[in-house]
Amino acid sequence: MDFKINFLSFYVIQVEGKEEQASKQYKHFQTLDTEEYEESSIKDFLDGEFKKIVKRKVERHPKAEQVPTKLGYFIVEPGHALDSNPNYNLFHRTRFATTKEEFEENSEQFINAYLDTAAVRGGAFLVVSAVPRKYFDHAFVFILKCDFEPKVASISDESTLIRHVEMAITTKNMKSIQYPYMPEEGMVEESELVIHQASHARYFEDFLKFIDYNEPMPEIMKTQVMDMVREHVSETFEAESVELEQFESDMELWATSEKRELQERLDTHQVMEAAAHIVEHTPDAELKMKLGETEIKGLLADFGENIHLAKVNGRYVALIEAESILFEKGASPIEFHKPGDLHGIIEKINSKKWEE
Repeated sequence: MDFKINFLSFYVIQVEGKEEQASKQYKHFQTLDTEEYEESSIKDFLDGEFKKIVKRKVERHPKAEQVPTKLGYFIVEPGHALDSNPNYNLFHRTRFATTKEEFEENSEQFINAYLDTAAVRGGAFLVVSAVPRKYFDHAFVFILKCDFEPKVASISDESTLIRHVEMAITTKNMKSIQYPYMPEEGMVEESELVIHQASHARYFEDFLKFIDYNEPMPEIMKTQVMDMVREHVSETFEAESVELEQFESDMELWATSEKRELQERLDTHQVMEAAAHIVEHTPDAELKMKLGETEIKGLLADFGENIHLAKVNGRYVALIEAESILFEKGASPIEFHKPGDLHGIIEKINSKKWEE
């Protein structure tokens, strides 16, 4: 997808010092219109980048809490329109600016808001208005940030070998904001935008104070699990009982712990019923657990069907059903194993208690 650039404002950010003592300044180099952009060297630098940005996949509810590409939405109070959101208004004005002066005035507001964030790094800051050549009805705003790259050099000659390049930038780890979000070619979502930053730092999204993000899938699943377990426990314990208070305390600890042990509160049928509600909305929801030093990864939908948990003499046992067993990377004698009878394995586990 090729874009026609309407306007582009180019700024350079200089940062001296660290953290609260840092001095942050910017300089506006140029604002280009369509013809000026076509004749500029920045055109070659950004060639193909806009296509890459709009084609980048983003999930409404990402599978991990920290992902490089996030889908944001403008915060709007119930009963109010999008134009009640200051961030939306700025993007909208920038998107439909008709003169260089109007576009530059709006671009200045973006970079000033960015410089107000806690962690700002030196580099090039670009605000771009563009229209896909294929869909002239949809204008886009792109905000791009290229951090200065340290220790960049070019080959010089036999005597000096290299020449250091100051204020070097590259598109390799370029951060970007795309508005509006385009879920499919020719279709846009006016209330959503896409933010991409390769690092786990969130400073590039922090300057948009009136934008929020949907919960990642792990958080949604955790909330659903807590609600389902609470519903079950409420039928078991009396209100305001000591047992219920202890349960709530245990749940708070469970919700904030990265590593959690098996709670043993629900039977297999109850767990399968709870899992079915999650799988209904997220068919590819994952199941991850670790038994001793062995990690097991599968689909939540398979629990109780192909993945089973049991206890034998106080020890946990995982049973996994499959039509085949595959091995990757490296070789081991297990690849030539002829599996024995399940009952024999259970007897062996039973006998371990007497051996110990």
